[in-house]
Amino acid sequence: MEGIEHRTITVNGINMHIAEKGKGPIILFVHGFPELWYSWRHQILHAAASGYRAVAPDLRGYGGTTGVPSNDHSKFTVLHVVGDLVALIDAIAPDSHQVFVVGHDWGALITWYLCLFRPDRVRALVLFFPLIAFELALAYSSMELGISLKGKGFGDSPAILRLSCLAFVLSKEDVDYYASKFEQTGFTGGINYYRAVDLNWELTAPWTGSRVKVPTKFIVGDLDLVYNIPGVKEYIRDGGFKKDVPLLDEVCGHGRRRPLHQPREARRDQRTHS
Repeated sequence: MEGIEHRTITVNGINMHIAEKGKGPIILFVHGFPELWYSWRHQILHAAASGYRAVAPDLRGYGGTTGVPSNDHSKFTVLHVVGDLVALIDAIAPDSHQVFVVGHDWGALITWYLCLFRPDRVRALVLFFPLIAFELALAYSSMELGISLKGKGFGDSPAILRLSCLAFVLSKEDVDYYASKFEQTGFTGGINYYRAVDLNWELTAPWTGSRVKVPTKFIVGDLDLVYNIPGVKEYIRDGGFKKDVPLLDEVCGHGRRRPLHQPREARRDQRTHS
């Protein structure tokens, strides 16, 4: 795809497939569930054209990355996956030592832990959650997805949207690519990330109360279902998020930037006069 190169690197005891393009400072793109490096195909091209080296791996259990026993969910903890990424950074950036990191969905969760465990390897972090995080090859199935189209989160009576409507988001070529990869691997690897959630809580107990001290930007859609869960907006807007991530620069939503240092009164006045 337009000059994107592919190779496999041995990292942390597994064989990790990566896609990359460009020269310059490295941006590491980390995908979510159930996605692949391919989810970042457009961003890879844009980053490369902007003077960066874009690198997007298939995480353990996904796509062309092999060497992990899919029948053992204990091999899919955040410690394992962050270990993969640290070893990958060692391999692709032996001189610069640090990289920019962009994470989406489960990839966002993993990059939070990367910044918590090894902030020395991350120059800055960008996190992204779209309105529909589950954008994938399932469009071929007859499943139906209930989502809110009016922006009030789970409280609305959901509209029923057939996944085939994702043709507005994914081309047939895109769907074919995802379908072919998941036909080969199945979804077990990706689901193992969820199976390991309780184990993650146990293993990360030593970091309870720790803060993420990496320069961070957070991008969220105003209609994102998770963003509209009760309490989430308040946590982001009223200082809780900033407390846990002191170097959080801003939250970007619906094309509008919201500086985190701005008090609620100032934000309210700004909305009144905008």
